[in-house]
Amino acid sequence: MIRDPAKNPAFLKLDLYCKGMRLGDSCLIEDDGGRPILRTRAGLGSGLEAVLPGDLWTNIPVAEPFAQQSPYVLERVDGDYVIHRDGKPVAPITLAPLPNWYERRTTSGKPMRTVGTLQGTYLGVYPAKVCEYWVKGSERPERTNCKFCSVGLNLGIDDADGKAVDEVVEVARAAWLESGITYVDFNTGHYEGHTYLDFLEPYIRAIKQETGLLIGVQTPPHPDLTRYDRLKAMGVNRVSFCFEIFDPQRFVEVCPGKHEAYGLDTYLKAVEYCASLSDFTKLSGEPWVANGEIIAGLEPKESSIAAIDWLTERGAIPTVCVFRPLKNTDYEHLPPPDIDEVLPVYQRLYQKCMEHDLPIGLAPNIHVSLVMLPEEARMLQDDPNRFRFKEWKLAAKRQAFRAKFALEQRAKRRAFAAAHA
Repeated sequence: MIRDPAKNPAFLKLDLYCKGMRLGDSCLIEDDGGRPILRTRAGLGSGLEAVLPGDLWTNIPVAEPFAQQSPYVLERVDGDYVIHRDGKPVAPITLAPLPNWYERRTTSGKPMRTVGTLQGTYLGVYPAKVCEYWVKGSERPERTNCKFCSVGLNLGIDDADGKAVDEVVEVARAAWLESGITYVDFNTGHYEGHTYLDFLEPYIRAIKQETGLLIGVQTPPHPDLTRYDRLKAMGVNRVSFCFEIFDPQRFVEVCPGKHEAYGLDTYLKAVEYCASLSDFTKLSGEPWVANGEIIAGLEPKESSIAAIDWLTERGAIPTVCVFRPLKNTDYEHLPPPDIDEVLPVYQRLYQKCMEHDLPIGLAPNIHVSLVMLPEEARMLQDDPNRFRFKEWKLAAKRQAFRAKFALEQRAKRRAFAAAHA
């Protein structure tokens, strides 16, 4: 059952990350209201945004060379989209809908989709200039970007290379009112002087004040850890640190800029500090979670599993991506991982989140297409009911938080409507 993609959509989601998918000649993605394939946010959005059975949102690799060898192929059958494998239907899918506001222009004239894009059901924004690991200069004669990353290839093409606060707020407002988003995720690279949090704070304040949406921040670790207390007081709900690789030597090879500027230990200390600010027993006030992000497939699975154990023991929720060899990156020649390498990692992800009573899946209407969420990995377990008592407790917390958030959102929408009547 676990490994049957026709019966287990969680396995299908994971296997598609590993193998990609071919698009049949009958497919008319954008003509049928699907989203364009954009290489924004480090390029991981380079695939087809779609919804699998079980309401699992995903971004399926289709543009990269390895996907052309996939046993999976998408065909349009009587107007419906169905994934086939070896000539047999596996699962119907729904194209992620193209937002009406995507091609609308901001007041400044930019297409809104170049300011922020929907990744699944949340809004992702990369508001600043390109990560400086991509920039050569007197102090950096060679670029030191992460080997898997393509963000330096995308900004200014699929993603605008500079976004004013008003522009981002305008796009977030459209996504909030028209697409029903509940979460905005801000992502930056490395900048000399550790200015990334200074840069993001005006965006955070403006969006939080107007919409009350949940907000996440993904940046390098700031040397002044008290800045995270400040973010929490400001209403940020999630901080995430992409150290990518848990094996110290492999970290140096894959992420030379991060090693040079920070070092793996600095990332881990920031994760540990931010996780210590969480109190999962309380639902009052703004929720706060800390994430550590790793990439499965760029180090042995045993190392990825060790990272999951380390994070969850400290109260941080792991985010696990599957390595995708993106076009024109340093690692474009590497193969994606085999399903046997990543399946045990995701099985461990759910187990450890449940064992440590971490608040996975609390927020409403957050479906992530770029990664498999911990709660989605439940159906990869040999015994999905192993944690049923913990799941009941978690479901009660989820219901209480979502009811509270819905009340707050109704109040925000009424206030917005009154202000713009």
